[in-house]
Amino acid sequence: MNRIKLSATESTNSYLKQLMTSTKVVDFTVVTAVEQTKGRGQVNSNWESEAGKNLTFSVLKLHKELGLEGHFLISICVSLALYQVLSSLGVPRLSIKWPNDILSGTSKICGILIENSIGGQEIKSSVIGIGLNVNQIAFLNQPKASSLKLILNRELDLEELLDLIVKQLSISLSQLQKPNWNLMRENYESLLFKKDIPATFQEPNSSLFTGILQGITKEGKLRVLLDNDKIMEYGLKQVTLHY
Repeated sequence: MNRIKLSATESTNSYLKQLMTSTKVVDFTVVTAVEQTKGRGQVNSNWESEAGKNLTFSVLKLHKELGLEGHFLISICVSLALYQVLSSLGVPRLSIKWPNDILSGTSKICGILIENSIGGQEIKSSVIGIGLNVNQIAFLNQPKASSLKLILNRELDLEELLDLIVKQLSISLSQLQKPNWNLMRENYESLLFKKDIPATFQEPNSSLFTGILQGITKEGKLRVLLDNDKIMEYGLKQVTLHY
């Protein structure tokens, strides 16, 4: 892997995307930062991370003949790769909170932000940003956050963990060359947080409703069974799943 180490940057995703405008960047270039001052999550949320305690990094994945309809397959591959690594470390009660947060129990330990570059009817490249709480033990403004150190009661080597994740990402993302949608969806849905049980959802206008998470569509929309037995589909900006 081609590795770029930064002591500090606003966002590793932003740094990598800017680098791509000025130079040729090879597949699986990894940008890491000891400190990320303006880390971003889904729907313009912030990702707070104590300097030197966690993994904050971005990976470039170049695609060949990946149609626009495959955009959520990228998210599935990345989520499953992180699940595999964390499971191998013994992290308990792992699940994926739609679309791609990684939880241990009801605590968030990892966030993912994927930004795709489109050309014609194909996805040309993806910048995959990952924030994983590793050795941080205090989260002042994140009541739902936890870390591997708090959960496993031991400190982890950041470099060794990064190497494990990047290797698993390479394996998982290779499935995009000949994707098996049904199998990938099945694996992803089997790990979905609050699947098949009543859950609370919130719409952008702040109204709450209860439904049962059924799974996802091929586009990555959430399928929710409502009280009237009707199944509705919701995109990322249309609904939030509560913990």
